[in-house]
Amino acid sequence: MTQANKDVVRRFNTEVIVAGNREAFEALMDPGFVNRSAPPGAPNGPESLWNTFQYVLRPALSELSVTIHDQVADGDKVTTRKTIAGIHSGPLMGIEATGQPIQIDVIDIVRIAGGRYAEHWGINTLPSVLAQLRAS
Repeated sequence: MTQANKDVVRRFNTEVIVAGNREAFEALMDPGFVNRSAPPGAPNGPESLWNTFQYVLRPALSELSVTIHDQVADGDKVTTRKTIAGIHSGPLMGIEATGQPIQIDVIDIVRIAGGRYAEHWGINTLPSVLAQLRAS
């Protein structure tokens, strides 16, 4: 079961984050999904996660890639340490394209239920990446 859960997370990273595949997103998301890392008062359901990748990261980063460095599964939870990288070729959260390569380091915990994302907790270095881009 733990390998199957790790495979779900790997598939999400490849097919949803990198490829922007809506059908894969629908197949991998539990309708009751909750993003426990959403800012207070912000939407935290499945669509908010889709919007983050489809309308914030993917348009801002050409040559988008995800590299999974470590992955540990315990019961129904998978913890992944990864890097999301690309070229800053479009606006990113109010910052015009710089043409610079950027990388966002991420640690995610995803609870899998029935082969689908049910809950997410995560931390990332996006705030420091944005600060560096503003300083450039």
